[in-house]
Amino acid sequence: MGLGSVMAQTRPATEKKIYCWNEGGRKVCGDALPASATDSARTEISIKSGMATAHVDRSLNEEERSAAAKAADLARQQAEAEAVQKRRDLAMVESYMTESDLRRAYGERTTLLDETIKSSRLAISSLHASLIALLRQAGDREMAGTPVPKSLSGSIQSQHAELLRQGQLLLAQKQDRAELGTEFDDSLRRYRLLKPGKTAAPAPASTPAPAPATPAAQPAAG
Repeated sequence: MGLGSVMAQTRPATEKKIYCWNEGGRKVCGDALPASATDSARTEISIKSGMATAHVDRSLNEEERSAAAKAADLARQQAEAEAVQKRRDLAMVESYMTESDLRRAYGERTTLLDETIKSSRLAISSLHASLIALLRQAGDREMAGTPVPKSLSGSIQSQHAELLRQGQLLLAQKQDRAELGTEFDDSLRRYRLLKPGKTAAPAPASTPAPAPATPAAQPAAG
């Protein structure tokens, strides 16, 4: 007996199947799957045992594939965000030994941002006063029938543009200040979960460490 005959005898025969699928609202079964049914949901049944051996879902259409891809991408982004958050949490608990240390760090950031907002407000006030002065000069010249110099018109335009820019910058700084308070609340909550027993005395969770108090005014000498 040749080697080919031995292998043919020892090779397990492929188990025959019956395929059942829906076609035109009715159930159709056969021992071969036609090309028209390859994308349809189907059940595969063993001829030997008569038991269902597999169920194949129908192929997704283009819209469903797009939705599935978007869902998978969203899940991937969420997993990446959670991994980043875990690394941040680990860095936080390693950086701050106690809750007081965490509050102090956020207090320093709050103070710095408050000072930045204060500086922006002063700059806006100065720009506003300067612009009013320039407009008054231009108005006086027009009232006197004197042409407004191009240099003065240019200064008015540049001052106005800078005033608008500083106003947008101040709005962004205020938004950063509000978000810092929310970030502190979330960090404090996570810190207490990850490092119990290291909390300080109870304090309002929504308020970071306060800025240094301004010295009280001294009464005038009599």
